[in-house]
Amino acid sequence: MPISHRSIAANGITLHVAEAGEGPPVLLCHGFPESWRSWRHQMEALAAAGFRAIAPDMRGYGESEAPAAIEDYTILHLTGDMVGLLDALGLPQAAIVGHDWGAPVAWNAALLRPDRFPAVAGLSVPFTPRGPISPVEALRRAGRHRFYQLHFQEPGVAEAELERDAEVTLRRTLWSLSGDPPEAERWRPDLPEGGFLASLAEPPGLPAWLPPAELAALTAIYRRTGFRGGLNWYRNIHRNWQLMAPFQGRLVEQPSLFITGTLDPVFGWTKAAVEALPQRAPGLRGSVLLEGIGHWVQQEAPGPVNDALVDFLRGVAIASS
Repeated sequence: MPISHRSIAANGITLHVAEAGEGPPVLLCHGFPESWRSWRHQMEALAAAGFRAIAPDMRGYGESEAPAAIEDYTILHLTGDMVGLLDALGLPQAAIVGHDWGAPVAWNAALLRPDRFPAVAGLSVPFTPRGPISPVEALRRAGRHRFYQLHFQEPGVAEAELERDAEVTLRRTLWSLSGDPPEAERWRPDLPEGGFLASLAEPPGLPAWLPPAELAALTAIYRRTGFRGGLNWYRNIHRNWQLMAPFQGRLVEQPSLFITGTLDPVFGWTKAAVEALPQRAPGLRGSVLLEGIGHWVQQEAPGPVNDALVDFLRGVAIASS
């Protein structure tokens, strides 16, 4: 199935967008450190199933625009980009699917604009409503000062570390957070003194789900862009908590789906949130837990993920014009 590419002005910035297929639109939001390419298997499957797959490089990533100011990466900017993209494409609605950082974008887009996003699927990260204190403050109060999200807060520190050798950073990140390493080599979110790279194991070889050409393509992207755009998403965690105050207690009512791998390190600290999804997202159609799969669920297990997404999307109504 051919994939087309174009640049689209949306929400005051330019987004690079990959598209495949025709039919009800499905917006695919990637995470960190990724690009639209993380959805390559889903784009093919969705197009073959009669959907229009739309996968942007998110704000700050790939060929999309990367504003200089940290405060231009809040959850309102990110969800606003998705609304702006629908407007630019002349689409009244789209199902929205997100993985990793793209999952909070998808969940919050559904929360804030149910009129535009009548169905939502989150991969790896479940919907978590705004809590009584900022997540950053909660980590500090718990004494988790080495938690990776806090390590990413100071501008320039993580950039220098991750950009020293983009290929090494990506190879180790993709391996260590996957379901492939032995238990002792799996990534832990509380970092050692050496920083983020020191928390990542060196793989004995690339796993089957990560072809050398794919790693090379992703490396070329990050050698050109650096990691600042994606890191700035983390630097707005506290600001996002402040901005979402008016929506405290609001639920995701429309049809939803959650997919994760049982070996995803994120699942290790979000199990309570996954169990609470039926209450927080009353339209939940199911949670799919894939045994032995890690964080990069749609790349590690494209077949089961594609089947779950297509089955879910066929059961919801999406206005395409």
